[in-house]
Amino acid sequence: MRLRQWLSDPHRSWWSGRALVAVPLALIAVITVADLITPRQIQLSPLLVTAPAITASFSGPRFTAMVGVIAVLAQVGIDLETHSLGTRTMQTQLAALVVVSAFLALFSFIRDWHRQELTRVRSVSEAAQRALLRPLPATLGRLRLACMYLAAEEEAQIGGDLYAAARTPLGARVIIGDVRGKGLPSVSDAALLLGAFREVARREVSLPEVVRYLDESVRADLKEHAQDDDQACENFITAAVLDIPDDRPVIDLIDCGHPPPLLLRDQRVMTLQVAQPAPPLGLGELSEPDYQVDMFDFKEGDTVLLYTDGVIEARSPDGAFYPLAERVLAWPGDGPETLVEHVRDDLLAYVGGRLGDDAAMVAIQRLPVPVIT
Repeated sequence: MRLRQWLSDPHRSWWSGRALVAVPLALIAVITVADLITPRQIQLSPLLVTAPAITASFSGPRFTAMVGVIAVLAQVGIDLETHSLGTRTMQTQLAALVVVSAFLALFSFIRDWHRQELTRVRSVSEAAQRALLRPLPATLGRLRLACMYLAAEEEAQIGGDLYAAARTPLGARVIIGDVRGKGLPSVSDAALLLGAFREVARREVSLPEVVRYLDESVRADLKEHAQDDDQACENFITAAVLDIPDDRPVIDLIDCGHPPPLLLRDQRVMTLQVAQPAPPLGLGELSEPDYQVDMFDFKEGDTVLLYTDGVIEARSPDGAFYPLAERVLAWPGDGPETLVEHVRDDLLAYVGGRLGDDAAMVAIQRLPVPVIT
């Protein structure tokens, strides 16, 4: 317990910094004294270069340059004390120490500059993610929501997975999707679909009309940016679009080639498999789909889990896919927030801490009708 308290002490980092600063200075002092008290034929002064080398590993260019200057002065002092400053060997050694110290200070400067640049890029990326993939509200009418986005790359903040929710006069509309491909083009396609969904979701139109509008928006954008029609048809977005009315305990679902949602009820897991999935968004022109709405029971206390294929296609070190439907059975059933946290922690442990693809999850729970007294 005492060790844990010491590790969590906010002053510990201050003491650690002071200790690191003292290491190269103490090293210079020890090498200088040791060189002066040892026989002349034993030269320890070449070890002075280790002081600026160690400093460059944890400090900035100013302190690295200062330690280099102190090391050079110590070298000059040793040479004066031993009356060897004018010899060619000592002059060469001194020049080498000056050059190495200068390069170490330059290296430290370049490293800090790149670190600051990376910090700026991260801040821009985080701002772009917040603008593109807005956090879902904790509650939406009679629904309780929680979401999670897991990036495959540690430094990544945005990708082709997407989700959004909107309040309508009759209930709530939710979408989760996955753009084919990776990189900046997938981010652009995700932004387009989210913008189209936010525009149409609040209109008083049916769910098939919403999905048809989304498909037309994706198709129009892909044709604008593709070099020819064939290339445009190669891009698409899988999505699941849901209507959850306030006055009926059901979910209306249109699945456009997306992994089916899971319904959790009374320690049981059911797959919301539609009778006939619609084609992915962007491919509607190929088949002129008649979007059919599938209805599923969604009672008070039920929780539905939406996810992208980055979850179920994640592999363990031995190559086995993540069995999502089996693993959610271990969830204790305490709100959608704990569900996405449970799946996140279990998924990362299953794959060994690193995903091969981005993954997104949305958990939705129907709240009971408030009792009016």
